[in-house]
Amino acid sequence: MDLIALLKSQFLCHLIFCYVFIASGLIINTLQLFTLLLWPINKQLFRKINCRLSYCISSQLVMLLEWWSGSECIIHTDPRAYPKYGKENAIVVLNHKFEIDFLCGWSLAERFGVLGGSKVLAKKELAYVPIIGWMWYFTEMVFCTRKWEQDRKTVSESLLHLRDYPEKYFFLIHCEGTRFTEKKHQISMQVAQAKGLPSLKHHLLPRTKGFAITVRSLRNVVSAVYDCTLNFRNNENPTLLGVLNGKKYHADLYVRRIPLGEVPEDEDRCAAWLHKLYQEKDALQEEYSRTGTFPGTPMVPPRRPWTLVNWLFWASLLLYPFFRFLVNVVRSGSSLTLASFVLVFFMGEYGASGAWAGAGGASRKGQGGAGGTSPSVRTRPGCRSRRWTGRSSSRAQKPQPGGLPPGRPLPVRMHPLRLQAPPGTLISKKTISWVLAGANQGSLLFKVGPGLFGEVSVGTSPRLPPALGGDVG
Repeated sequence: MDLIALLKSQFLCHLIFCYVFIASGLIINTLQLFTLLLWPINKQLFRKINCRLSYCISSQLVMLLEWWSGSECIIHTDPRAYPKYGKENAIVVLNHKFEIDFLCGWSLAERFGVLGGSKVLAKKELAYVPIIGWMWYFTEMVFCTRKWEQDRKTVSESLLHLRDYPEKYFFLIHCEGTRFTEKKHQISMQVAQAKGLPSLKHHLLPRTKGFAITVRSLRNVVSAVYDCTLNFRNNENPTLLGVLNGKKYHADLYVRRIPLGEVPEDEDRCAAWLHKLYQEKDALQEEYSRTGTFPGTPMVPPRRPWTLVNWLFWASLLLYPFFRFLVNVVRSGSSLTLASFVLVFFMGEYGASGAWAGAGGASRKGQGGAGGTSPSVRTRPGCRSRRWTGRSSSRAQKPQPGGLPPGRPLPVRMHPLRLQAPPGTLISKKTISWVLAGANQGSLLFKVGPGLFGEVSVGTSPRLPPALGGDVG
């Protein structure tokens, strides 16, 4: 880890980002509340102001992706369609497999200058979340309950209100409805089989009603559907925590422009069209898994400086009172206050270090290494030594935390774990299983109780052995 990467993983940097985001977000939400006075007077002015206020919030997250982590996104598309991006309203259909795919969608909108006005079809509960949810409310996002009888009217009315929206926008839809997981995929494919639909390998079955009503309500206002398929190189599994820690990701985004006139108006035909689209998206993902690239001409839209300028403005405005508060805490001389402050700081620093290890080691596939390597346990003097053995256990083994069966490799990189236990404590295989499963989640320290430390080195792909020596608790 070089010096810059070490700096980016520090808790103080994360604290600054969170403070600036929360403080500026609440200030902007308050300003948005006052803009409601403009709604009955000049609705279009209200919308334009809120587009810019919304940009001040959402661009901070895009700044983390583009400037702090330095992540790259290459767009694979038709050069003839490229000049139209950002110059027209569009419905963006994006796969929902990664933790930061929405952030990549925001980055796409930012690079083409439409981030402030962009829309999304979101769950109604999010409207009550401070900062992001409130921002969405003031920018007229479309909220749904996922109960079609209720959504049929409310979603349609919300979409019709956007027909005279004064700013260009991308309307982002995750037609799968929820993020891809293996369990959800199995259930989704059972539904597909029951409906006589082709199985998908890399996607969930799309939900067609929300897409159909969006197309119908925005026809003649939206010019095209952008079929967007996202993947990451080298089997990267990007996370928000990794972005916050400055981890650089390498994304490939396939974008295909489909004129809205090619999308059927009839709901049943529109549903069949969407199912066919997802079969094509699935074939694209399969090709990417084989070749490591998407078809089309690779292009990199220029990174705009305004996300960084916006964050620097809010940081310069808000950090002075923040550091002044810290100085006053130090000057107060209160032992309890200072001790509390130091405790919180070191707990945060410790958590950030563990998170860095977890984020750095995460991947969709195990990273190289000997899959059968057993971890070794070393203890300091005074603590009874325990070693892994290859003996099988006659007792039934319980599944590991996280749903992994015993003996399944845990995809983590080499990093130390500390096991703390009183001298003479018997270390059970359940305890060790917990420690190793915790390693996959970035946990670096597990405490059984007061006592001496034992150290466990976890290999690139450790397997949980059936038993732990002769003294198994």
